[in-house]
Amino acid sequence: MAGLLSKDITLGYDSTGAGSSFTDLPLLMEVPELGGEAEKVDVTVLSDPVKKYIDGIKDFGDLAFKFLYDNSDATSSYRILKGLEGQKTPTKFQISIPDGTKFVFSGFVSVKLDSAAVNAALTFTATIALNSDIEVTNPSED
Repeated sequence: MAGLLSKDITLGYDSTGAGSSFTDLPLLMEVPELGGEAEKVDVTVLSDPVKKYIDGIKDFGDLAFKFLYDNSDATSSYRILKGLEGQKTPTKFQISIPDGTKFVFSGFVSVKLDSAAVNAALTFTATIALNSDIEVTNPSED
């Protein structure tokens, strides 16, 4: 497959706590970059003619997901994510892209209503502060 459309990317959350079943959150509009860079740790000593570095801890940063705002019922993304906000334990999430690749991670959610403008859709952002590595599962080769 050469190229892939971003249509049908999903973000699911583990509603059971078992970590194996994910419920997709509706009205997802944007997914952040996935991946991170290892911080550089300076290991230069006074006798070195040039600076030397080793890789430190990888930092993924926070993941900010944008949704179209809807708070009409208990299954709306806004209400679900607001319910996860402030929990004492991290929630497990899964991003699925159309080719079958999956990204699984856990983290703590914070939700904010985005700014509003004249003649614009109302949106909100769910930011996930990671509490794990991002595990990538590649699509199966049938």
